[in-house]
Amino acid sequence: MRCRERLAPAASRLAALLAALVLGCASTRPIPGVVQRAEGAPLTSIPGPMPSFGPFDTFSDALRAACPLILGKPRATAGRPTEQNFSLRWQRSREYCAWLYYTPDQKFEMSMLAAGAPQDESHKRTCDLPATVDDPRYSPGSLGYVFVLHNHPYDNVLSDRDIRFIVAMAVEHGVTVNTQAGVIPLSIVAFFSHSSSLESPPCDGFFQYIPATGELLRWLRKDSDWGRQVIGRVEWLDDTRYRIVRN
Repeated sequence: MRCRERLAPAASRLAALLAALVLGCASTRPIPGVVQRAEGAPLTSIPGPMPSFGPFDTFSDALRAACPLILGKPRATAGRPTEQNFSLRWQRSREYCAWLYYTPDQKFEMSMLAAGAPQDESHKRTCDLPATVDDPRYSPGSLGYVFVLHNHPYDNVLSDRDIRFIVAMAVEHGVTVNTQAGVIPLSIVAFFSHSSSLESPPCDGFFQYIPATGELLRWLRKDSDWGRQVIGRVEWLDDTRYRIVRN
């Protein structure tokens, strides 16, 4: 019995080490649909469109397709914080981000994904998305910027960086986009999954912030539809400071 007690922790450590090695090896392979920036050279634009994605007639159809695509990328999810292997998966997790944009052909497309490097910080993950999409089919000024899309490795709210980034993009591109179906407000979306699946985690919901209205929203999947919950509002005190009023 003592031998088993001594071997069990050793086996656990070995399993964790093997998992880390597997994840580390996977990170060196090219990831389809992901643009890896050169060391020390930030991306000035993100290529578009994403291969084998769309185009879509509605942004809601595009969102439904984008969520599993982004969450299915390597280490995009870490599962639930209560799970035994969450700490390791969080340490190795990554964010991926992209633009959902509107084209002169009146279609919704998604750019390629920009990937954040693995980070040691205990409380955040980031990815550096350029402000513009380079789609060679269209002139740069003809695109409408609708959503910043990215993943959160687990079900946690939008960060300060998320909020400030989309506000900067609203200054750059405007707070709304005119489409054939009407005016759509620019916003940022963070997809999440409650599953511990590495291969095909389901899309369980997303957080959204809309600068034009100040609304903070949480959407949860309900069967084949989405349930909308207003969780708060961002109130800007001046050009640099804001407060969040929770519901």
